[in-house]
Amino acid sequence: MSIVVAVKKQGKIIIASDSMISFGNTVIHEDNSPVNKIYRVGGTYIGTTGWSIYDNILNDYLQKQEDIDLDSRNAIFTFFINFWKTMHNEYSFVNDQSEDEEKSPFADLDSEFLVVNRKGIFFVSSDMGVTQFKKFFAIGSGSSLALGALNVLYDLDLSPEEIAKAAINTAIKFNDACGGRIILKKLDVT
Repeated sequence: MSIVVAVKKQGKIIIASDSMISFGNTVIHEDNSPVNKIYRVGGTYIGTTGWSIYDNILNDYLQKQEDIDLDSRNAIFTFFINFWKTMHNEYSFVNDQSEDEEKSPFADLDSEFLVVNRKGIFFVSSDMGVTQFKKFFAIGSGSSLALGALNVLYDLDLSPEEIAKAAINTAIKFNDACGGRIILKKLDVT
């Protein structure tokens, strides 16, 4: 499991994650396996949570793409629709059903993504809906804890880096599916 947060403040956007990975009850520390939950695609960062296989699939998909456009809510939606189609056409082990097949008419990525660039912070939900946020957002197993910390800290006299680190640390402290060191990336948006 994971925690990924994004904070936009003072002309910067920070995206940060924890560095722990787990396979069920087995926790793998980063000194034994490198962790990459944040991908750079041109001037954009994509943070991932959910199944670790997405790291392999997303990395493979990104390497095969040219001229990736993630500069708007619609472009991000189109990217993930194409990603979904490719997963089902090229990766035979990806299932088609949604998490609650009887109630939902939509497919389910069974993972969430946070996309940040000069245009802002975008959340890609498991059903591929894209929502833009002006100040901050968090995804992953520790997201409710991180969102609480982000909400309390955002209007204080703190840098976006300090806020993001505090939110990640809150998730690490109170959610056993989050852990390790903090990985932080910065974009200037002024």
